[in-house]
Amino acid sequence: MHSSTQYDCGIVAVPFAEGSADDFARKVAAETAGNGCAFALLFHSLSAFPTDALAIAMRKHAPGLAHAGCTTAGELLPSGISDGEALALLLPGDRFTVVAAMIERIRSTGMDDIAATVERLKRELADRTGGRRGLGRFALCLIDGMSFAEEAVTAAFHWALDDIPLIGGSAGDDLRFETTTLVNNGRVASDSAVILLIATDVPFHVFKTDNFVPTGSKLVVTASDPDRRVVHEFNAGKAADEFAAAVGVLPDQLGPTSFASHPVVVRVGGEYYCRSIQKLNGDGSLSFFCAIDDGIVLSIAQPKGMVESTRSALKDIRERLGGIDMVLGFDCVLRRLDARNRQVFRDMSELYRANNVIGFGTYGEQYRSMHLNQTLTGIAFGKRQAAE
Repeated sequence: MHSSTQYDCGIVAVPFAEGSADDFARKVAAETAGNGCAFALLFHSLSAFPTDALAIAMRKHAPGLAHAGCTTAGELLPSGISDGEALALLLPGDRFTVVAAMIERIRSTGMDDIAATVERLKRELADRTGGRRGLGRFALCLIDGMSFAEEAVTAAFHWALDDIPLIGGSAGDDLRFETTTLVNNGRVASDSAVILLIATDVPFHVFKTDNFVPTGSKLVVTASDPDRRVVHEFNAGKAADEFAAAVGVLPDQLGPTSFASHPVVVRVGGEYYCRSIQKLNGDGSLSFFCAIDDGIVLSIAQPKGMVESTRSALKDIRERLGGIDMVLGFDCVLRRLDARNRQVFRDMSELYRANNVIGFGTYGEQYRSMHLNQTLTGIAFGKRQAAE
């Protein structure tokens, strides 16, 4: 059984390996007793227990504890990268003020409705902090990773947040690609998103990092189903055949590992962003984790050292903050698949453990206005208290 870890900023990480949702909720309740916990972030694998059971257990054992969370494609625990477990992050009320809301039916909800929810939360956060000086603000979002709506929802959040930085991750379901679920104060839903606004006196830095560079090999989407994120043709040929030829494998060898090892990227505003492939379909089409459409030009990307690029990014953050206390990380599931394939999984796990990267494996990542793939996005908390 994993033990809990408290960081200098006051956040307590509560990992959970074996037992029921009831056992997990009981452990969370015991950790919050008498310590002034203001909010709990709950991340769990569906192989550990269903979200409905977690919601019932939280109402039973911690009825007064505000919480939000989602299902995962793996966990980032204090001990490193894991699978099939659960994690609670407890935020202390003397350092963090949290307001949250669940937005349901995100496939059909308009931008104005999402913006109205964010505006309400901004007012609520301002009322609860009462004009206290020396506070920074950031936003976290958790989104159904099978909703096909992450781009529109992320853009709406970003637009309504103004200067508040946004970071987040898409819920997973252990690579089943069937149903992901979210929870907010006992309410469980799919086709939903949870948005959290947080004020804190702890210094922080929002970031993203990836490990790929574009090559000159191009694939043009010539036939697609944008609503389902399915590409039928690249360069007027069957999508699977064209992709396989571009990366030098046989079509029948395509799978999660080959997709993770050979990402494709699109250029937006002078920067390249990953558009990762989710799976090969029986008709030779390819399903994507991100939005896709006819005419989009994708470049085959060449991965660079994941361990070295991630270590460099964390070093830059450490220098910016004057030290890292902990990192809330949203790590694409394809990164861990690629790490296994390149035999650097243990090195990545140790790097995360050494830098206190805690969070979950995602089906996509959100960074400011963008929905991304094959990245680590996160918010790093510094060791020093912000100046008043």
